[in-house]
Amino acid sequence: MSSVGIGAVPGPGRTGAGWLDKERTIAGAGFNRWLVPPAALAIHLCIGMAYGFSVFWLPLSKALGIKEAIKCGPDVGFWAELFTTSCDWKVSTLGWMYTLFFVFLGCSAALWGGWLERAGPRKAGVVSAVCWCGGMLISALGIHLHQFWLMILGSGVIGGIGLGLGYISPVSTLIKWFPDKRGMATGMAIMGFGGGAMIGSPLAAELMKLFATSTDVGVTQTFIVMALVYFVFMLGGALGYRVPPTGWKPEGWTPPAAQGSNAMITQRHVHVKKVWGIPQFWLVWVVLCMNVSAGIGVIGMASPMLQEVFGGSLVGLSAKFGELDKAQLTAIAGVAAGFTALLSLFNIGGRFFWASLSDKLGRKMTYVVFFVLGGLMYASIPSSAAAGSKLLFVGAFCIILSMYGGGFATVPAYLADLFGTQMVGAIHGRLLTAWATAGILGPVVVNYMRDYQLGLGLPREQVYNQTMYILVGMLVVGLIANLMIRPVADKHFMSDEELAHEKKLAHERAAAAEVGAGSGAATATPTAVVALAWLAVGLPLAWGVYKTLLSVGKFFH
Repeated sequence: MSSVGIGAVPGPGRTGAGWLDKERTIAGAGFNRWLVPPAALAIHLCIGMAYGFSVFWLPLSKALGIKEAIKCGPDVGFWAELFTTSCDWKVSTLGWMYTLFFVFLGCSAALWGGWLERAGPRKAGVVSAVCWCGGMLISALGIHLHQFWLMILGSGVIGGIGLGLGYISPVSTLIKWFPDKRGMATGMAIMGFGGGAMIGSPLAAELMKLFATSTDVGVTQTFIVMALVYFVFMLGGALGYRVPPTGWKPEGWTPPAAQGSNAMITQRHVHVKKVWGIPQFWLVWVVLCMNVSAGIGVIGMASPMLQEVFGGSLVGLSAKFGELDKAQLTAIAGVAAGFTALLSLFNIGGRFFWASLSDKLGRKMTYVVFFVLGGLMYASIPSSAAAGSKLLFVGAFCIILSMYGGGFATVPAYLADLFGTQMVGAIHGRLLTAWATAGILGPVVVNYMRDYQLGLGLPREQVYNQTMYILVGMLVVGLIANLMIRPVADKHFMSDEELAHEKKLAHERAAAAEVGAGSGAATATPTAVVALAWLAVGLPLAWGVYKTLLSVGKFFH
């Protein structure tokens, strides 16, 4: 602690660099860049629990009644449910928290992405930890008082802001540390966001079981414990962030020349304020929106889709879904849970696999594969369902989910290729408005088309056929947008003077020595420290994979 503030070079209007400031995070000469991905993973594995919040819906829908829900009367609408203390919340009402997560994630990332580039990843990571974990504590109070508006404010709004800042906090830093492996580096971090629910959901289930009593479903205590555990991990991740000195590059690596297959990779930089007016930004926006809309639309319906299409055949019966009794429906729901767990593994694995492969194929070609192969997979689903082939049906969805995750992990590197690395975190933040849009568009298309087909009297096993072809159409739109992407015109890039000004505003320094010893010594990072950092995130991830594989076993059994 004695080195904090000592020897720091004051910036414009500043009296010195505090330990959260960007100057304090400039790495020393011997810093090992492989310490940065586990720091990013520590944050992403925590905020990724946003995907797993549905584990709380059923217990919360019986928070007052405990064994059976106390249903609200017909006079209690959505707004009345926000404040009522006399009846239980509906699952559909609770689902609004899930929607708000991704709306506020996109909005906060877009609004504060520019601030993040100047403040640095450490400060953004700490703010993210305070918002995400503080939001969970406010939600815990809301559950205790049975006030849903507090849960909306806590996890939905404040937590959603924490999600956005935590999600984009490592992007720019990782791309600067790994200019030779941009896709792989961002893939590692964003893999953590997909894996968060894999750890958080079984952990929450175990905690609720531990805290549940005859008068309490145990969700309040679960929120408190998880918030405290997550805060420790997220703070550790934020404090582990380091940024490279200006001009740093890996030993022996030279930037590729901008010609041939590398023409899409620029060595210059676009200012975040200009991206709204650049056609390539909007084309990438459409690319991400279409890829995510198609994937997110089926994620939410994967379990009921499998049950309705294959019915009793999932447990060796010849009956259709509508002919099953309660015990049989429970049995096939268990099988479908295993299917959902299998999809989550492919979602996570795809983030690392496809993003790493994009370093070899190029970002544009990787998205061509997503849209062409994805279109073929979606188009095959009605045929495999009609033929009763579970193997082809499940295989198609596994590939689709791998490319859904891969799309998220590859897009930061795509942006860095097109717009440069100086403000890629802020530009990525603005692009995430495509995710917020897709989070509404995809589920609406799938859910409403399903209801419309059921209304027409179609059998349950056929209600998804038209939807699959609509999703193929979305992927065709994405493919066309991707094929239209060209290198950014010279007029959009910052001049040398503008870049120098931006670097000054971002408090960049040529070397850590300019801000004192607070940012890391020049001696080499011990291998044991790197190993411990990876163990800290690897062990929870391995436990999550183990619990998921147990669920997957039910499907194959």
